Amino acid sequence: MSPPAPDETTPADADEFALGCDACQAALADPGRDSISFLLTDQLTLPVVSCDEHLERFRAACALATTDTAETLTHRPAGGIHCPACRRAHTTAQPVVPVADGAVAVLGCPEHASALVGRFHTGLETRRQLTTSPV
Repeated sequence: MSPPAPDETTPADADEFALGCDACQAALADPGRDSISFLLTDQLTLPVVSCDEHLERFRAACALATTDTAETLTHRPAGGIHCPACRRAHTTAQPVVPVADGAVAVLGCPEHASALVGRFHTGLETRRQLTTSPV
């Protein structure tokens, strides 16, 4: 399967496409303590794995689709992760979201991971609408 076009973001398994970003590939191949960040947006706090550049792109798109801020932490957030299923989710294989030539893995329960990916898609659509010239 060929890699997705930039910002085509259908969640997929990391093995289904080749990443153009070596840093993302390394982080996704072995998501150790050093490569896990935490994305805080609205009421969600989820662990995410990616390189710094693609994680920032993901965060910025999510920020366009929230009434609160979307912030990333490189340390465990105070209070931890509220959802018990999200706390355990990092032990299983997770789908990844293509972001340009890299990817972000959202290590949450299916419900919260889906909510965050939905917010990312909404943010991309918002950005597209903001940057498209009127006809």
